[in-house]
Amino acid sequence: MIFSISLILLKVMKFNRRDTIRQLALGAGAAFSGALFPHSAFASVSGSAPKRVIFFLQNQGFEPGTCIPDGMKNSGSLSKAKLPEPIEALEPFKERLHIINGLHGKHTSPAHSPFFGALGGYRGSDGVPPGGPTVDYELSKVLPQTLLPHLCIGMDSIENMRAKPTVANLSASGAGQPIFMHSNPNHLYQLLYGGISEGDIRNQHEARSSMLERIESMASTEGQQLPLQEKQRYDQYVRGFEDMNGLRDRLAQVSGHLKKFAPKVDERYTNPEFETDWHDTLLDLGISALKSGTTNTLTIGSGRGEIFGAWKGLGIEQQGHNLGHMKQKDNPIWIKIRQYNSRMLVKLMEQLESVPEGSGSMMDNTLIVYTSNNADKQHTNGANWPVMLLGNCGGAFKSGCFTQLDGTRPINALYNSIMRVSGVEGDRFNMTEAMAKKYDSSTGPITQILS
Repeated sequence: MIFSISLILLKVMKFNRRDTIRQLALGAGAAFSGALFPHSAFASVSGSAPKRVIFFLQNQGFEPGTCIPDGMKNSGSLSKAKLPEPIEALEPFKERLHIINGLHGKHTSPAHSPFFGALGGYRGSDGVPPGGPTVDYELSKVLPQTLLPHLCIGMDSIENMRAKPTVANLSASGAGQPIFMHSNPNHLYQLLYGGISEGDIRNQHEARSSMLERIESMASTEGQQLPLQEKQRYDQYVRGFEDMNGLRDRLAQVSGHLKKFAPKVDERYTNPEFETDWHDTLLDLGISALKSGTTNTLTIGSGRGEIFGAWKGLGIEQQGHNLGHMKQKDNPIWIKIRQYNSRMLVKLMEQLESVPEGSGSMMDNTLIVYTSNNADKQHTNGANWPVMLLGNCGGAFKSGCFTQLDGTRPINALYNSIMRVSGVEGDRFNMTEAMAKKYDSSTGPITQILS
């Protein structure tokens, strides 16, 4: 009899295949992206290369009027400019800020969202698998090695986060290889800190670990009976279980170090009043993973790369698709959402600034990329894709300024710029020469944003 992975899992968990894989993803998420690297949280990099990169994507588009100071039409310094109300929380950090307008993503066919294409720089759509690796994953391979090279967290309505605690919409390790976002902070806490916790969290962690070890053993044995073609596909699942269990073992080996960074579990985890309670705890977990050296690449999807999302905790009753039909500039609803994002960005910077690293702080070696997964608005052709950079990677990027581009360079050129600063040679990111002839007016990094 030929055994499939679903039959083996059914012996242990009594779920169907789709539910089983979803449940397993709760405890592993990014582990499905490939083999995890050994721990080297304090590895050094030379020159101005960043040690960590954070991508923060807000859905429904990023209208340029919500970030460009009034009257500023040409490139220049932000020192005497007043930041717009939606991002006014960043005013004290203007010297770290670089606002970029005039990139495009016309080739990604964004419409409502290009999904994986936003970070991949290629054509994407709802239900379409990734066409290649995304920039966040590619960076995780070249930045200093960590226990969990790439961590993705996704924020949505409380109903969606409970019903689908993991989804894969933004990040990918290759063609047809999505990376899951964690949306339930309880599950993510278990993954990162279950081995150093006590009480129910520790018991749940040990039960899940025992279950996964048993599944790995059974899967390895039963898979030998499959034909070659089936066995190759089957082996991908087996490697996923190996990665999950290996990650838990490696986390256990540095438990003493991790205890210094584990957030305190409170009612926001177990009894959230609003979805923003979970948004806040997810951010705390992402920050703790960065500060502890567990990861060096963090992707935050507010709206999880789709057209949904809710912010009732900010006093906003409208949610989901309807938000995308509103103009963002001078809209009190979008001002609240963007201000909330800005406060999150400030918290990220302040927390990383508080940790010494080399002759400065962690923030000195960090780049934060804030944009949307959907260019400038929900229904868009991608002709303008505003971006904000925070941090300059030791002086590699210009900061404290606004750069207006002419609309002829794609988001791929920005990703190529970040890859080049990170030590990766190449003049293109996920763009063939044939595509570049149509969509890119130049080659290599964007010289206007580099020091």
